[in-house]
Amino acid sequence: MKTISILLAAFLLLIQAQLWMGKGSLPRGAQLREQLATAQHANDEARARNAQIEAELRDLREGLEMVEEKARNELGMIKPDEIYVQVRR
Repeated sequence: MKTISILLAAFLLLIQAQLWMGKGSLPRGAQLREQLATAQHANDEARARNAQIEAELRDLREGLEMVEEKARNELGMIKPDEIYVQVRR
């Protein structure tokens, strides 16, 4: 009877050790959940950037107004016989 108690206590300690220090331990699970949350946040930001770029691409494909606006703002281009004034805030 005494050996059975010792065996059961040893198994209990082994199971507890796995729970706290093993591959599927509670601290490791918390660490993985934190990594998952970080990755999901980065994915959400990337989706927002992709949506913005997709909208710009759609505008570029559909009309020349966006091309003209980008040429004026980013490259400082003007039309012939035109005076272009840019106000910076």
